[in-house]
Amino acid sequence: MAESEHSSSVETSVNSQEESSTTSKEEPELAFSQDEETLVIRMYNLVGERWSLIAGRIPGRTAEQIEKYWNSRYATSR
Repeated sequence: MAESEHSSSVETSVNSQEESSTTSKEEPELAFSQDEETLVIRMYNLVGERWSLIAGRIPGRTAEQIEKYWNSRYATSR
């Protein structure tokens, strides 16, 4: 009986951690450091919209993250 009580409290704890990480996951994704931002700008000026090449220079970032960041910060209306 004590084992089932422990199991349900662990599941509740894990579920609440998953929910909080899901909601806060999107925001830090676009939080680039000053160095990352500078590198993205410099690489964009060199290679254009080749996001995978730019992502290859920034550890831990995907091409999708960089493109989303660029479009949210620097995209102009056409």
